[in-house]
Amino acid sequence: MPLPVFTAPAPTPTVLKRKARLNIWQSLGVRAVLVLFLIGIALGGHWADREGLKDNIDGHVSFSDVVYFTAITITTVGYGDIVPVSDRARMFDTFVVTPVRLFIWIIFFGTAYTLALKSTWEQFRTHMIRSKLKDHIIVYGYGSTGEAAVTELLRQGIAPEGIVVVDQHAARVAAATGRGVTAIEGDATINAVQEAACIRCARSVIVSTHRDDSTVLIVLSARQINPKVPISATVRATENESLMRQAGVDNIINPVSMGGHLLARASEGGHVVDYIADLASADGKVVLRERDVAAAEVGHPLSSIDTGMGLRICRDGQVYGYWEAPAQALQAGDVIVEITRTEKAAG
Repeated sequence: MPLPVFTAPAPTPTVLKRKARLNIWQSLGVRAVLVLFLIGIALGGHWADREGLKDNIDGHVSFSDVVYFTAITITTVGYGDIVPVSDRARMFDTFVVTPVRLFIWIIFFGTAYTLALKSTWEQFRTHMIRSKLKDHIIVYGYGSTGEAAVTELLRQGIAPEGIVVVDQHAARVAAATGRGVTAIEGDATINAVQEAACIRCARSVIVSTHRDDSTVLIVLSARQINPKVPISATVRATENESLMRQAGVDNIINPVSMGGHLLARASEGGHVVDYIADLASADGKVVLRERDVAAAEVGHPLSSIDTGMGLRICRDGQVYGYWEAPAQALQAGDVIVEITRTEKAAG
């Protein structure tokens, strides 16, 4: 079955962000002052040119009438009890009061959106996204390694909607959402954040932080909520690998030791390293993968599979190479590790 093709989104423009200088109440105060200033302009203009206004009730335009007319004109189109009759008064209403009315309504709508609509919409959207999250992959930490992991997942054909990134840094969260994946800004060591990522129904978890102690806490929290989810994590110090195992990590990746292995191989020639990189990447000619043994393969040797080149099997927690006796007769429940062609090579 061909893998779906992922098309990378167009790069988004870089946005510089700083902490807001005003809190919510200070911002509301500034908006209120601006509204009063705009009303003052309209009120002052009407009062200065009150001779151009006509009161159809008593024929006299007082200061209270000007205040009333200004408020009605700014909020509505007027009731007709007081009307501009001179050309200058009409031009003032057309070119000054009308823009003031528009600006004030924009401020009102912006304030309403900030205080109520934005929060309500974000809660509704969050609920809709969480209701659709199932069998997804969670990536805790969107640093260099986490970003590379997401890139590889997308290359493998995982839909962006099937990936959830959790990171404490707003800039990294913005970078992740820019690629189409779901992202949460928060501390993954907190159970509520992992609950928000819907870890209970996740397919697998990837932990890539810059500190081993943070990784252990994240894994412990994840294991508390979902004891069965497969967890893969990076480790910075080799002596912490046993702690990772005790915390519940299934697959441990040590970038330092892995880099050392590749460097040692490279000293003997570059072809081996190139092939290993080809195996690890989804956009090469071949790829390493593991799968459950098919019913038609039971009883046959590992060397006879036609989906690729069988390397080893995992049976009851034990690993056997293709040359060992257990691999000469596949059994139900075996997990096969094989080298197979990618769609790029097959095409």
